Amino acid sequence: MVSTREIMSRLRSKAFLISTGILLLIAVGSVVAGGVMSANPSTTKVAVVGTASAAVGESSGLTAVPAVDLAAAEELVRDGTVEAAIVPDDSLIGVGVIALDSPPSAVMNALSISPAVELLDPAEQGGFLVYIVALGFGLVFFMSALTFGSTIAQSVVEEKQTRVVEILMSTIPVRALLAGKVLGNSIMALGQILAIALLVGIGMAVTGQRVLLADLGPAIAWFAVFFAFGFVMIAALFAATASMVSRQEDVGTTTAPVTYLVMIPYFAVIFFNENPLVMAIMSYVPFSAPVGMPVRVFLGTAEWWEPLVSLVILALTTAAVILFGSRIYRNSLLKMGGRVSYKQALRG
Repeated sequence: MVSTREIMSRLRSKAFLISTGILLLIAVGSVVAGGVMSANPSTTKVAVVGTASAAVGESSGLTAVPAVDLAAAEELVRDGTVEAAIVPDDSLIGVGVIALDSPPSAVMNALSISPAVELLDPAEQGGFLVYIVALGFGLVFFMSALTFGSTIAQSVVEEKQTRVVEILMSTIPVRALLAGKVLGNSIMALGQILAIALLVGIGMAVTGQRVLLADLGPAIAWFAVFFAFGFVMIAALFAATASMVSRQEDVGTTTAPVTYLVMIPYFAVIFFNENPLVMAIMSYVPFSAPVGMPVRVFLGTAEWWEPLVSLVILALTTAAVILFGSRIYRNSLLKMGGRVSYKQALRG
């Protein structure tokens, strides 16, 4: 006969596989959609000056529009006659690209070389693109933290309900028990994040979205680092709050405050992704920094030192939460019956 513990274990395994599958499908879908949107079945017009026409001649998908000099090429770019201009320069490649307000992805993807891009009138990142990137970070953080956090909470209550925790506490320290539970799920959650990041990177490279990948790469790297610390903090809170009850039916109510903390960054980026002040605040608040700071890195609005300062704040907060959570966890585990109040959990 299958025990309740085995059933819960199987359910948690299925939840992990389902959440991972959903996130990977979303990642693949986003990359494919981006590739389709960036693909240009018709030829793209580019102005060429002098010997730069040789670079266009080797690239399919580009139609060369001759310009007598650099000024004429820039004028064609400004009036919209061409997408960009390819001109001779003194670099090792021998040519450069001139565009109006943003790197011309269609032109860069069509060229067999990667010349430097000069923008005549640089613009900020497009609103829709920023929204998609912010939503992606928020959704991944929300789903991963909630899935693995709920797994930790259910595991804690299950061990308490079946009194397995009494056996465990007689052999290992409570803090070691909490650390093992948190670190084990943190490694799985981070592995999920790294798999998604790798899939997105490979997908963009395969679909020719090299320009977007170059812009998004640093933000993804910072997201992985911030997520590693942020999830440990969230996991410790899920374990601590779940230890205050002895029935699976009560897990939802006692872990609700932590769930709200996970949801806040997700909804904040939906409604305030274009608000610089809100995003700046989010990038320093520990519970939202794993989403807010990577978005600012992508936008280029964060100074080089800001992610480091935010990460230090997050790491210190995580350490404090672990100490606070371990106290609640230790004082609540052996109290059977009804729900343990915060006052009882803190006093022991």
